Amino acid sequence: MGVFKEQFVEVAAQISARAATEQGGVISGANPVWVDLTDPFKLWVVQVVIILAMTQFLALLFRRIRQPRVIAEVIGGVLLGPSVLGHIPHFSSRIFPPGGMAFLSLTSTIGLVLFLFLVGLEIDVRIIKRNFRASLAISAAGLVVPLGLGAALGVGVYREFINPAVNFGYFLLFTAVAIGITAFPVLCRILTELKLLDTTVGVVTLSAGVGNDVVGWILLALTVALVNASTGLTALYVLLASVGYVLFLLYPVRWGYVWLARRTGSLEQGSPTTMMMTLTLVMILGSAFFTDIIGVHAIFGGFLAGLVIPHENGYAIALVEKLEDLVSLLLIPIYFALSGLRTNLGLLDTGITWGYIIIICLVAFVSKFVSCGLTAYATGFNWREAGAIGSLMSCKGLVELIVLNIGLQANILDSRTFSMFVLHAIILTVITTPLTLAFYPPQYRIHEGSHTAKTDGEVVGRRSASEDEIKTKFSIVLDKIEQIPAAMTLAQLLQPAASQPPSYVSSLDEKGYEDLPVKAATSKPTWRHGANISALRLVELSNRTSAVLKSQAADFLIHNDPIVSVFRTFGYLNKMVVSAALSVVTFDDFPSAIAEHAADSQAQMVILPWSRGITSVLDEAEEQSPDHAGSGVRNPFDGIFHKTATQDQTSSVVYSEFIRKVFQRSPTDVALFVDRGLTLQYSAGAEQQHLFLPFIGGPDDRLALAFLVQLCENPAVTATVVRIHKTESSGAVVDDAPATHLTMAAADTVYGQHNTQTRLVSDTADNLLWDRFTVPSSSRTAAVTNALARITFKKYDSREPLHKIVELVDKESASLAGKSLIVFLGRSRRMAVESHKSELQRLMSKAAIGSAVAKTVGDVGAALVTSGSKASLLVLQAAVSAS
Repeated sequence: MGVFKEQFVEVAAQISARAATEQGGVISGANPVWVDLTDPFKLWVVQVVIILAMTQFLALLFRRIRQPRVIAEVIGGVLLGPSVLGHIPHFSSRIFPPGGMAFLSLTSTIGLVLFLFLVGLEIDVRIIKRNFRASLAISAAGLVVPLGLGAALGVGVYREFINPAVNFGYFLLFTAVAIGITAFPVLCRILTELKLLDTTVGVVTLSAGVGNDVVGWILLALTVALVNASTGLTALYVLLASVGYVLFLLYPVRWGYVWLARRTGSLEQGSPTTMMMTLTLVMILGSAFFTDIIGVHAIFGGFLAGLVIPHENGYAIALVEKLEDLVSLLLIPIYFALSGLRTNLGLLDTGITWGYIIIICLVAFVSKFVSCGLTAYATGFNWREAGAIGSLMSCKGLVELIVLNIGLQANILDSRTFSMFVLHAIILTVITTPLTLAFYPPQYRIHEGSHTAKTDGEVVGRRSASEDEIKTKFSIVLDKIEQIPAAMTLAQLLQPAASQPPSYVSSLDEKGYEDLPVKAATSKPTWRHGANISALRLVELSNRTSAVLKSQAADFLIHNDPIVSVFRTFGYLNKMVVSAALSVVTFDDFPSAIAEHAADSQAQMVILPWSRGITSVLDEAEEQSPDHAGSGVRNPFDGIFHKTATQDQTSSVVYSEFIRKVFQRSPTDVALFVDRGLTLQYSAGAEQQHLFLPFIGGPDDRLALAFLVQLCENPAVTATVVRIHKTESSGAVVDDAPATHLTMAAADTVYGQHNTQTRLVSDTADNLLWDRFTVPSSSRTAAVTNALARITFKKYDSREPLHKIVELVDKESASLAGKSLIVFLGRSRRMAVESHKSELQRLMSKAAIGSAVAKTVGDVGAALVTSGSKASLLVLQAAVSAS
């Protein structure tokens, strides 16, 4: 106590000496990293900024090798601590001085309490019911064996490193908990990132992890209570008070909270009101306060408060979204950085120490891996699945570090043993993901509701494109609300006018949700060419807790997601069979998820709506462009591919890369629909929709032509198709059929090299398809005959085909007197004879357009975008033909 008083007097004297200087701040020469107990804000900001910068930098690196963020946070702390940067003179004494750590520690404790609240929220006991017997057996084996081996390990560690003043029994109990516990939060994120939550392995591991986590926290609370109690009787009182508080919180408090959430409408709306948020925060802090004053750590109060929150109607997800960024991005990195700052690898300086580190890693891993893996194998899993379960259950991470910090604060561990256990936690967390992928790669996974293994990121066997195929099964991708108008516009064109409504059922399914239109597998439409649409709702997976909760609640979200609900209602009103699926994956995995969904739903075409939003007032930069003068709608390419819009251009490069990957990986035909304000001008049933196709040749152009003819079976659709041939001199127009109202365009970007024979075959196929639709024939069906009557076919010879196409599109748009126009484009000209590269470069040199546009929509599409055409675009790419 006397030493503390001397230090306090010394600090007070320093504050007094600097008071006059600090009145003027740094301008008067004040040092912002001086320890000032009356105003710690400046030093706290410096510390936090350094911690966050180091954490974010390392997180970017570790993300590339699929490691959880906690690894970056802990290693960042180790680098900032005495092990690395602490060797720089005065770094630790100035940036992380002992007198300035109390405020950082207080902030981290508040963050930890809130984080444990989020951890409690993640635990949904309802998932334990799924595969209950296997989960219970794996959870029990994953506790009993590691706890026993952990206690045995503690004997050797205690004799070698621990001060005899530490209670031997308490240390053994602590070591057993440290070895036996599984890091449930990190486990959730690994399962979600590896897309295992919809597999039996993922469900069983998650269920076992819940039980393991709850029992681990109970044992840890017991350990803390015993350590903090002065006598055995006091410890008994602490345990009884803890049990009573748990019962009080989980029953009367939970009932009251749920009642109030219903009363205020929060539970019905799926979002907490201001009053409910205030009540929740008070409950978290009050619960943490109570568990702290009875002799159990404050974090247990936060954890128990999380168990009170109901999960119905997405309420828990909405509550987490309001808290998670502040907790996970600011407060939690401070706590785990402090763990690293307390770690001194320089103390691990003997062979015996490193020998025990290896033994700790082996015991912790083998006890979990063998016990959980063998139990999983005994309950019916194959060796790959059992190996994955064992690897996942051995994960440590966040919870392990919390346990170690509690042990250090309770003086159960000293700095050396703390560093040893921190190092073992880092090693076991790092190897979890690689081991899981090694045992259970994507091609061996069996997803729930499927009886065959799926591939991940690969497409085995693309469908062969066929111009004769009538397309009735479509997969529409929805990841933003702005895409709904474009998706509805195109979906309406897919439906023939004579269609009849699909079958519906009004009963409730086993989950209590009302059934929507029956899926393609069970419905039997009797009308011709009825559109069967499978909507894929993509939700981006991030490091946020809410994203993990969403992935766990996918079954609920698919029935309550507003985007899916709006599109399903649209399908019902327009007599379409609409089914839906939801996938929570990282943005980089969007293309793979789309390819998998297209294969699973047996879609004949994947449709990507692209709408950046419709505005009535153009951006200032657009108004200054002569190409956009007088336009009343925003081109989705404006501010995306234009070089003048730096921020939007950056985002567009990412999104265009996503679209290109979909084109590359899709197992079937792909259509990119660029909505340029069509829905504002088109009224269903009141006016005809006009299409235009410039046909140059190649598989993509043939797909565009065949699909256009199919859409023209709808009496409300007309079209113009123009065949463009590149020559040295321009020729006159040649009419091949009676004039109609449909126009179509083709792109000529060359993808891949082909020999003369394959090009000749493709050119022959172009001529055959053209003759099939332009030469009269008695073998046509009535539907095709009626469709062709609404199409005008023309031919043009031009020295500059792209310029001619732009000219024709402009004329077609002008002739429609303000009505909407959709231009059909083949994306590439595989097996093309001529190239339009030089002509496109001349066109693009006249406008500030980036190169990404041509790579995304092809040469013809790029020419139309460069020219400022107001027409909407449908860019098609045929599936790779087996021939």
